[in-house]
Amino acid sequence: MKSYLTLFLSVILFTSCISDDETTCTPQTDEDIVEYIESKDLITTKTESGLYYTVNNEGTGETPTENSIVDVKYKTYFLDGTGNAESESIALNLSTLIPGLSEGIQLFKEGGSGTLIIPSELAFGESGNSTGSIPCGTVLVFEIEVLAVHDSYEAQNEVAILKYIDDNDLDAIKTESGLYYVINTEGTGAQPTSTSNVTVSYKGTFLNGETFDESTVSGIDFNLSQVIAGWTEGITYFKEGGEGILLVPYTLGYGQYGSGAIPGYTPLAFDVKLISVNN
Repeated sequence: MKSYLTLFLSVILFTSCISDDETTCTPQTDEDIVEYIESKDLITTKTESGLYYTVNNEGTGETPTENSIVDVKYKTYFLDGTGNAESESIALNLSTLIPGLSEGIQLFKEGGSGTLIIPSELAFGESGNSTGSIPCGTVLVFEIEVLAVHDSYEAQNEVAILKYIDDNDLDAIKTESGLYYVINTEGTGAQPTSTSNVTVSYKGTFLNGETFDESTVSGIDFNLSQVIAGWTEGITYFKEGGEGILLVPYTLGYGQYGSGAIPGYTPLAFDVKLISVNN
C-alpha cells in the first residue's frame, strides 16, 4: 500500500503539486474520453464542468460536502490502463483535492460506488504534476467507493480508532486528551512521569497494520518530554516491565503535516514495552 499511497497523494493534492514549468503538451480531449467510454461500453453522465461519472451504487448514508473528510476505497489509472494505484481505505479532505475528484465524490452517499472520468482541466491541466508521474494533459479514471463521511479529521480518527479496537477485540481506555491505551502487562517496577528518561521498545503501525517504525528488542532511551504528546502521556500509564498498546489520534501524534513516511492527520498504533525508568 505504501508505494500506491505515494502515487495517489501525488495525484490528488492539487494545491501542492501543480508545476509552474512551461511544457509542450497535446492534452487528451473530450473525444478521447468518449472513445474510452464506448470501448468499455459504459453508461455515463456528464456534468456541466465536463466530469463524466457512472453510478454503480448511489449509497444510502450521508452525502459529503466540499469540506467533508471522506474515507474512500479507490483504484486509479490513465485511459490506456497504465499509471495504476489503489488503496483499500484512505481519508481525504475534499477541499484539498483536484476539482474533478472533489466534485465526483460528492455525487455519492456513504456506501456508494462508481467510476469518475476526470478530464485534464479538472485534474492537472497542461502542466501535469511536479513529480512527472501524471503527464501533462492527462485524463484520470477513478473507481471509487465512499466508505464513510466525517465532519472533521478528529471525528474520522475517532471512528478509525474505535474500529481498530473492535476489529482487534481490545480492552482499551480513553483518556481526556483522546488517547486510547491498552495495558496487557502492567509491570511491577517504577512508574515514570511525563519528564522521565525511559527505555522503551516499540513497534509503530498504521491502523491497516503496516509498520512504519520499529525499535530493537533492547529498546531506545529518550525523555518523555521530547516525544509526541501521545507518548508523553501514554508511557506514564505503565510501570517498568509493562507492555501494551497506545492508539494515538493525529492531534497527539504528528499533526496536520505528518513526519517522514507518516502522512498528516494520521492515527497511529504503537505496541510498547517499558523496559526501564532511568531517572
